[in-house]
Amino acid sequence: MDAEEFDVAIVGGGPAGSTLGSLLRKYHPGLRVGIFERESFPRDHVGESQLPPIGKILDEMECWGRVEEAGFPIKIGATYRWGSSPDLWDFEFLPLSQFRDEERPARFVGQRQQTAFQVDRARYDQILLDQARSFGCEVWEECGVTPVLGSEDEIDHLLRPDGRQVRARYYVDASGGAAVLRRALGVPVEVPTALKNVAFWSYWQNADWAVEIGVGGTRVQVMSIGTGWIWFIPLSPTRTSVGFVCPAQHYKAAGQSPESLYLNALEQDPRIRDLMKNAVRESEVEGTKDWSFLADRAAGKNWFLAGESIGFADPILAAGMTLAQTGARELAYILPALLQDEADAGWLKDWYGETQRKRIRQHIRFADFWYSSNGQFTDLQAYTSEIARDAGLSLNPDKAFQWLGTGGFTNDTVGQAGIGGLDLAGLKQVTQKFTRGGLDWKLNRYNSFKLNLRNAKKARTPVFHEGEISSQLSYHRGTKCLVATGMYALMLELVKTRKSAGAIYQAMIEYFRSRSDLGASPELLMQHGLQALEVMLIEGWVQGLNKPGLPRLKLRTPEEGEIIHAHIEGV
Repeated sequence: MDAEEFDVAIVGGGPAGSTLGSLLRKYHPGLRVGIFERESFPRDHVGESQLPPIGKILDEMECWGRVEEAGFPIKIGATYRWGSSPDLWDFEFLPLSQFRDEERPARFVGQRQQTAFQVDRARYDQILLDQARSFGCEVWEECGVTPVLGSEDEIDHLLRPDGRQVRARYYVDASGGAAVLRRALGVPVEVPTALKNVAFWSYWQNADWAVEIGVGGTRVQVMSIGTGWIWFIPLSPTRTSVGFVCPAQHYKAAGQSPESLYLNALEQDPRIRDLMKNAVRESEVEGTKDWSFLADRAAGKNWFLAGESIGFADPILAAGMTLAQTGARELAYILPALLQDEADAGWLKDWYGETQRKRIRQHIRFADFWYSSNGQFTDLQAYTSEIARDAGLSLNPDKAFQWLGTGGFTNDTVGQAGIGGLDLAGLKQVTQKFTRGGLDWKLNRYNSFKLNLRNAKKARTPVFHEGEISSQLSYHRGTKCLVATGMYALMLELVKTRKSAGAIYQAMIEYFRSRSDLGASPELLMQHGLQALEVMLIEGWVQGLNKPGLPRLKLRTPEEGEIIHAHIEGV
């Protein structure tokens, strides 16, 4: 048979594959893009809770409106029983005092740029795959493919079930845990953690929402019990995803069926039990191993990995879809550049692989911290101690934050500091909550600062916008990378021209007061600027000094804030 010829062949039609296909065709409609999906959509899929960065990607894909019209609950944040205290606490994406009721469907403006969705994956994934079709991707469902290797580190073609060959200039593995291409290529994976969990879940009709905020807004519920934790994610006014995560060793030792273990777990939490008093289970209990892992490489001669085929971090951070769609978006910019001039764009391939792996590794590291510091796992103390010991993690707040910082706070989004939907201030609050100790700002220890770019290598970091790639100056030293954009660019300039903490602080105030075009209050911009400077100090790009007669900054991390605070029932 003659082979089908494509510019890009994508294996898997989930969020990563659909995002990649849509943006490839949106910006480069002359490309021939094929998506080969082994299942028939719609189909249920676990992993329904999102983080705010996905909204911007949906808007760029031109399908925000269709997703919003589907009426998925607006995720305002989450309510937790997790940490050193059994008391409930809330994490909000924006202060509730700033959230305004509005009719739906709503546009992607204002507060909706700061919130997320809780999606029924059967409907959500169908919307995204249909969007890829509408842009001109050629989509085959119920069409699992088999990769046929060529020379070393190269895919020669894909083989369809009907025997037809698929040839492409580049192949992308977006097949999730199946990892169709990665496994065939023999790319090794590592498990950089002692965290090895299993997850069981089902879908329920007519469970109550814990809280309804405005029109369609709510929080997911994450409740620790002695043997693990329960997720409770409303997907529609009537449908809810409810799951239980526990260590694989606990499941094996329990000697129970998945259904029995799952139902017993739901009975153990009074909050979940009350929300489900009128609920009816609509499906069998499903299960999967939930082990964090990371592939050794994310790219090769004529192939890329995207989404969870690269790696997976425990779902406690709800980052799976965000990592998958963010990486797929970046790859949609990189592939056309490689197709046009592979020699000139080769650095982008290296950047892609390094960046995706850094992100996933830091999310795995952050998940280790969440588990090892959860005093609610009363039956799992040995397990959480093992995680902490394996990570070399101390629950002293300063040492814990220093340990987190070794993984970097600048990998998730270029020019921003944070991880898993939390900015640096939020990370400090969570660290305090989990360690029950105060956490000072490193900026408070010094009264003057100077740049420290010794032994740093200058390089390019790509910035992706409206189909075009621009390169931004960045500094690299060891595993750390500082991109001279956004707040970091401003801080580089201020520290270069003003030495004392007071002079830098005053210059920031004057600058942000003069920039009404930035669309945020000077107070909020000050917070982000100080967080950027704190990251630069932690990572060694700025050196702190103490000079006689100069005052220091007096920053603090409150126990209670507008974003992270004790739970108030009914709010």
